[in-house]
Amino acid sequence: MAELRLQTASGIVDSEDFSLETVVDAIKGKGLAWLDIKNPDNLVKDFLLNVMQFDELAVEDIFGHADTTAMKFSNHRFVVVNARDADNQLDTEPVAIFLTDDLIITVRHTSIPALMKFRRRFKEAEEDELALGIDFLLYEILDAIADDWQPILGRYSKTLDELEFCVFDPQEQYDNLLEGLHDLKRQLREASKSIESLHTVTLRMLNQKLKLISTGVTIYFSDLNQLCTALVKRANNYSAGATSTRDTYLSNISMELSQSNAQLTEVMTTLTIIGAIMLPLTLIAGIFGMNNEDLPLDQVGGFWGIISMMTIFAVLMLAMFWRRGWLNNFAKK
Repeated sequence: MAELRLQTASGIVDSEDFSLETVVDAIKGKGLAWLDIKNPDNLVKDFLLNVMQFDELAVEDIFGHADTTAMKFSNHRFVVVNARDADNQLDTEPVAIFLTDDLIITVRHTSIPALMKFRRRFKEAEEDELALGIDFLLYEILDAIADDWQPILGRYSKTLDELEFCVFDPQEQYDNLLEGLHDLKRQLREASKSIESLHTVTLRMLNQKLKLISTGVTIYFSDLNQLCTALVKRANNYSAGATSTRDTYLSNISMELSQSNAQLTEVMTTLTIIGAIMLPLTLIAGIFGMNNEDLPLDQVGGFWGIISMMTIFAVLMLAMFWRRGWLNNFAKK
């Protein structure tokens, strides 16, 4: 079932004092009004189509996949932007906004923190601001969505600084650095969806040929566009910083693996040299160690002759290894 909330310049209208069929009558003579609809259903669809007579394609967008847009129809305007969702996992959800002469309608499928901020702003708005018309309320909604990201981007900046410190700290090994960098990248991508949609909408609003806003609020939307541009740059800079930090971390890991592999290669080379030298010595010792009376021990000089033979073989093999450069690492040490 859809959740409805109606607010006018005079204050919040009790939910028992209006329904979808009586919204138009409930706001007559009360100036600007805002109807917030959460979890729209078929009754809401009929209200938007038949009572408000909004464009059918625009209404269908809020029940399907709504893309960022800002359009003008004969009796209303239609805007869709992405805003931060209020669930535990950071993501963004589309907010559809319909504008008539004195009524602004927001339609959403989840809780949007920025709309809570707009609720307070609407309540505290000055009379000269409300005199600018429904376009001023549209500005306040979009500005609240943009402002909602500023402290979050500040936290992302702090997180990035902490991750950079951990990556470049040579004195301690930190766990889950790569996961933290990937999470930060994902969160920045999600933030960019909302910020870039705001930037796109404000640019369209400032296009005088489209005539989407009145000239009285142009200065407000110009300021909002500058804010969105700054937020886009911040998000892109943080994303680039996270990418650079991740690449640096992976490079450090690769260097450590290379050093480990080099040490392992050196150990294996040492063992191979020792094994290669010992192999002929073992063969000689095995031959002359056989229990056989026909062994020519006297011809080779007996025990010391065999030892001399082993020494000669060892020296010859060391000389061969040296000429091939296999002992260069030991010479450098």
